[in-house]
Amino acid sequence: MRIILLALVYIIAFQLQSAPRELLVYIGTYTKTEEQGIHWLKLDMGTGKLTAVGKLSGQKNPSFLAIHPNKKFLYAVNEIGSYKGEKAGGVSAYSIDQKTGTLTFINQQSSKGGAPCHLVIDATGRNVLVANYTGGSVVSLPVSRKGRLRQASSFIQHTGSSLLKPRQAAPHGHSINVSPGNKFAVAADLGLDKVLVYGFDPKGGKMTPAGFAKVAPGSGPRHFAFHPNGMFAYVINEITLTVTAFSWDETKGKLEEIQTITTLPVERGKGMSTAEVQVHPSGKFLYGSNRGHNTIAVFSIDQKTGKLSAVQHQSTLGKTPRNFGIDPTGKFLIAANQSSGDIFTFWINQDTGQLKSTGHKIEVPMPVCVKFLNLD
Repeated sequence: MRIILLALVYIIAFQLQSAPRELLVYIGTYTKTEEQGIHWLKLDMGTGKLTAVGKLSGQKNPSFLAIHPNKKFLYAVNEIGSYKGEKAGGVSAYSIDQKTGTLTFINQQSSKGGAPCHLVIDATGRNVLVANYTGGSVVSLPVSRKGRLRQASSFIQHTGSSLLKPRQAAPHGHSINVSPGNKFAVAADLGLDKVLVYGFDPKGGKMTPAGFAKVAPGSGPRHFAFHPNGMFAYVINEITLTVTAFSWDETKGKLEEIQTITTLPVERGKGMSTAEVQVHPSGKFLYGSNRGHNTIAVFSIDQKTGKLSAVQHQSTLGKTPRNFGIDPTGKFLIAANQSSGDIFTFWINQDTGQLKSTGHKIEVPMPVCVKFLNLD
C-alpha cells in the first residue's frame, strides 16, 4: 500500500504542475575570458526555442549550478585548484532578480578541496553540499536567510583507490545528492568505485559516514539520481559507460544493486565516457549522456523493479555532451555540448521517452550545466 501511495503522489504532483509559457535556463560554463561565466536564457515552452537574456562574468569556471528552493538564490562551484592560497576551489552565492532572473554576486567561500565539480542544496535550503574532485572530499556550507554562504560546517576526506591506475589511484568525488527524505547525502566517487552514504543533519549541516555501495572495479561512478518514488536510484559510470540501478531504503540509508546496463548501442570506443544521468519527472524514463559517442541514451524504467531497458540513442547534434537538463514539466530535454559550444533542445515523447530535435539551438562557450527556474 505504501508503494502505491508513493507512486500516486509523484504521478499526481507531476500532472498537476502548471504549464508556464517560458522558463529561465541557467548555464554554467568553463571560462577562458572574463566575458564568459554564467549565462541565462529563456526557453519557449511552446516551441523549445532558446533566447539569450544575460550573462555574468568575473568568476572562474562557474561550472555546476544549483538553485535554492525559494528561487531567490543561485549557487555555483568555482572549479579551480587554488583559493586564497589554499589547495581548494570556491563556492559562490548569487541573488536572483525575481522579475528578470539577473544574478548579483553575494559572497564566496572555500570548498575545502580542489576542483569542486558538483553541488546541491538540501530540501530545507539551509545547506549547500559540495563534491570536490581533486583529492576526493565532500563538504557542507551553511546558508544564511539572506543567501550568504558561511564557512564549512562539515568536511569529509575520502580515502583509498581502485583498479585503474593512475586514473583511480586516489579518491575523486564527482557528485553529491540529498536523499528524498533529506536524511542522507549520497556521494559518487570515481576514484574509489563507490557510492558513499552519509547521515545528514540539515539543522547543523553535519554529515556522518553511514555506509557505501560498490560498483564493478574500474567503472568510475560519476553522477547520481534518485527516482521520484524514492525507492530506486541510479549512478552513471564514466569509465565503463554503464548505468547501475539500485534499490534505496530511506529508513536505513542503504543502496542495493539491481542491475548494470551499458549506455552504448555499440562497443566502447577510444575517447568515450559518460557524464550526466537524470530521471524524467514522471519516473518512467532515465537519460544518460555519452561523450565521444555524443548521444543521449534513453531507457524505460520498470516501475515495479526499477530495472532499465534501452529505448534510444539520440545524437546531441554537437560534441561532448557534458550535461543536460529536463525541464520541470518533462516536456523538453536541453543538451549542452561542451566541445562544440552549442545547446540543442529536444521534445520528449511522453509515452516512449524518445527524443526528437525541435530544430532550435543556441551557442554558449563551453557549456557545462543546465538548470531551470520558473519565476511565475
